Amino acid sequence: MKILFLAPQPFFQERGTPIAVKLALEVLADRFKNKAEDTQKIDLLTYHEGIDVKIPGVTINRIRYCSLIKGIGPGISYKKLLCDIVFLFTAISMALKNGKEQYDLVHAVEESVFVALVLKFLFGIPYIYDMDSSIALQVAEKWWWLKPIAPILSLFEKVAVKFSSAVVPVCDSLALIADKHGSKDTHILRDISLMKLDTGKIPKKDLREEIEATKDDIVILYVGNLEEYQGVKLLIKSFAKISSKFKQARLAIVGGTESFFSEYDLFIKSLPYSDRIHMLGPRPVSKLGDYLMEADILASPRTKGNNTPMKIYSYLHSGKAIIATALPTHTQVMDDKVSLLVKPKVEDFSQGLEQLITNSELRQKLGNAARHLAEENYTYKVFHRRLNELYNRLNTRINEGLARSSSLVAIYWYNLSLMI
Repeated sequence: MKILFLAPQPFFQERGTPIAVKLALEVLADRFKNKAEDTQKIDLLTYHEGIDVKIPGVTINRIRYCSLIKGIGPGISYKKLLCDIVFLFTAISMALKNGKEQYDLVHAVEESVFVALVLKFLFGIPYIYDMDSSIALQVAEKWWWLKPIAPILSLFEKVAVKFSSAVVPVCDSLALIADKHGSKDTHILRDISLMKLDTGKIPKKDLREEIEATKDDIVILYVGNLEEYQGVKLLIKSFAKISSKFKQARLAIVGGTESFFSEYDLFIKSLPYSDRIHMLGPRPVSKLGDYLMEADILASPRTKGNNTPMKIYSYLHSGKAIIATALPTHTQVMDDKVSLLVKPKVEDFSQGLEQLITNSELRQKLGNAARHLAEENYTYKVFHRRLNELYNRLNTRINEGLARSSSLVAIYWYNLSLMI
């Protein structure tokens, strides 16, 4: 099978979608590793930004002519739209170069599904829609002035779904959208925990040392980017509201880029007890487990979106108590048995924090249940199996399609010979 894998993001960077792309490529490369090289091929097309990573069996191709565009962040943006135009023409060029030895399948992540749709019309290549978010909802949430044309955006998304061979949503809410749009084959492929638990390992004291927390302090940790939809300001306000009552509590925020730091620094300094709120900036994924294990409470205050943040699966796997907003982005994965779910309001979130700070038994109970859930459902082993199940089905369909095509050609030439 020859696959064109479309990933319209900087690759590789240590953040949600690029990490998921890398995991999928590793699974596919492993699938093909013992097969003849001339029959198996994985070409990745991605942005000009990112670190080159070596994945045996995968050829990385990058778009050109976008070198002046730098710092492409997560989510929809003008920078991404400009890069996607170049991305489209690069994908067409790659398909043209193949001639008769065309790709068997296009695996399209996020908005590159529209590129895959063009390739299908031009070259007849079937495609998978790897649906990490609803493009129509994402655009309307990012740019409010586009809300009036949301139905048109939804129509485009529907067309992309209907012409796909399969839709691979990362969560239940996206699966419902795919089914509503007429998906032929909806195959949920959830993100997974990035933690590598070693019960005999003593975690490093990086987090607690950085924020100068004592062993008796209660550390609340947030990990992720600082985009508005993540609700980090909701978390900070909620912490500030209770900070006078719990002087042993500290809030640590890991992630974000420099463009956000000055804004958040001014915001935090305007609040009481700001010295107990720590903006630590980005950290490598390799340290994620250590940071999570040193925390007492993990927070996900997200206020918008319907896809589940990748960090949630690592949160669960860490065995620490989680507080999260009671929105579909969280409730499609967690319930009140494994987390404390509260309304996305300062009053409710602060009360939730207070409940977890004062109740160590509740923290332990939620953490144990969360870890069990993650080990059963959100590991690399499960991800590997689920992706291969999908490709097994698609491979069968592709082979059947080629067989039918060959039969039709044979019948055509047989009838032609009779006529002659």
